[in-house]
Formats: sequence, structure tokens, C-alpha cells
Amino acid sequence: QTIKLDQNESPYDLPDRLKEEVVARLRSLNFNRYPEINGHTLRKKLAAQLGWPADGIVLSGGSNILIQALVMAAGIGRSVLSVKPTFSVYPLQAGLQGAKLLECALNEDFSLPLDELKTHLANEQGVFFLANPAAPTGNLFTLEDVEELARASADNWLFVIDEAYCQFSGTDFSQLVKRYPHVVCLRTFSKAFGLGGVRLGYALMQAGLAEQIQKVVMPFSISALQLAVGEIVLEHGDYAEARVQEALAERSKLFAHLQSLPDLTPFESATNFILFRVPDAEAFYNGLLERDIVIRRQDHLPGLEGCLRVSVGKPEENEAFMRASKELSQTLVSHV
Repeated sequence: QTIKLDQNESPYDLPDRLKEEVVARLRSLNFNRYPEINGHTLRKKLAAQLGWPADGIVLSGGSNILIQALVMAAGIGRSVLSVKPTFSVYPLQAGLQGAKLLECALNEDFSLPLDELKTHLANEQGVFFLANPAAPTGNLFTLEDVEELARASADNWLFVIDEAYCQFSGTDFSQLVKRYPHVVCLRTFSKAFGLGGVRLGYALMQAGLAEQIQKVVMPFSISALQLAVGEIVLEHGDYAEARVQEALAERSKLFAHLQSLPDLTPFESATNFILFRVPDAEAFYNGLLERDIVIRRQDHLPGLEGCLRVSVGKPEENEAFMRASKELSQTLVSHV
């Protein structure tokens, strides 16, 4: 059976006991009725858990939908600014919606090109996306640097901090949302909560901005089925926390293993994946495929020549990857 370590998903499905609760909840739903228009009950549960006002939360069928809505709200006829490499949906939505795309290459150590970003922020206007922790590089930008960009973008920008991996970094940048009314924190149920197949995302923002962003999210765009799963997961958040702690322990094992292999360079990660560089990315990737292990090639991206990305899987999946990568290191990497 193929070991799938290529999309930064949780390797674990929702536990059976929670699936049974979902089924019971679905039986109580009237499928002939429209769902709550803005997911009111789920927003209230999120608000209670996060200590955030419910009227400052916007829900959607996956954070990709919110990225689209944020570009619609602030980017059309203006600019979409981001770093590169980064999450591909930001430039994709810029292109689809006819916004001017501005991309600043990360520094060689994956740190932020602050001066270049601030130049764009001073001279343009639109929506600025920053994934933090970063993807696909996996590093975490400092609060000081991100707040500097929040200040620099205050006049003419919507500043979106995409926190898809925040549970794995233990960070919370929503404090900037409280201080700066143009800042949004974007989050997802796909990673730590293991609901990639359900499609649920949300954004934290000040209430006035949320009222405007809600207008560009299609009404009834989240089904009653999605809302039911989200509510049950929030009611039983302990299981997700246990999975996060396991992922952090497994990430440490994977990193130490990759660091021990000759000619491989892993990069420190604050996420549930590790980026690493090898002399021949294509050969290493294909060697893993031959062993029924799928990871993600990143060597086509600017600044990531020779790089591959592996998601943190179950312990047994990680063991299989470590065995295979050791074999490939001995047979491929050392002979390049």
C-alpha cells in the first residue's frame, strides 16, 4: 500500500467514536432545509474556544475560498503581494481575478525581505498574503518582523496572515488582529484537526471588516454536513491536541534522521512537514516512488533547487520513509 506523505494532511482519519457522533447528528438534520447562513452555531463554538468575538469570525468551505474572497474584496483592480516561494493559491487567485501580482523572493535563509516588501507596501495597495509558519519552507517568521509589516501596510492594504500550521508551531498572531484593523488571521480545519476532506476554514478579524468580507463569501456555501462535523470536532478537541503532540515528536525524529544522512540538508520546521535538499531531487523522489512512498517535489520553485518535502505521517509510515531514505542516501546521494 502506498504511503502518502505529500500533502501535509493529518495521517489520521477522524476517530470512529466521533464519526458515530457525526452520523447521529446528520440523522437529526433536515436535508430539505438550507443550512445556517453563516454557520452561526459553529462560529459561536469557535468564539468560545478561541476567546474571540463571534462577529469577528468568517467561515468558509476551506480557507482557499477565503483567499478567493479576500482577493475579491481588496485585490481586484489593485495588487496581490506575497513572498516566493509560498502557497500557490495566492498567485493563482491574483491571476484569476486580474490583480497585479507582486512577489518578493525570500532571503537565502528563508527570512523575510523586509525592505523590498515595505517598498511595495509604500507604493501600491491591495491584499498582502503571508503564510506563517511558512509553506513550503516550514520556517516561522518573528512577531517583530510581522508586526513591522503590519505597521507598514496599515494605510492601503489588507494584511492576511495565513496560520494554517499554527498548532504545530504553538503560535498565535491574532494579537495583531486586535491591534491593527486591517489584519486578518486565516486558519483551517484541514491540518491539525484532520478534516482535509471536509473542507472548512475560517478567518479572525475585527467585526467591521468581517461584515464586509462576509458579503463576498457566497451565502449557504457551507453545507449542514460540514457544519455538523466542525461542531463535533470542536466539542472533542482533545483528540486533535494528542495528534499534534505526536506529530511534533515524530517531526523531531524525522529531522534528526535526515540530518544524519550524508549530503542531505533538512531545514528546521515549525509545521507538520520538513523541507530538505538533496543533490538529485528527481532520482531521490523516484527512488521513493519505487518503494511506494509519495512525497512532494519542490525543486521547481525559486530558491528551492534540489528540494523535496515530506509530511509527518504515522510512526510506522515515518519509519518506512526513514529506511527508504537511508537506502537511497547510500545508493544515490553519495554517488552524485
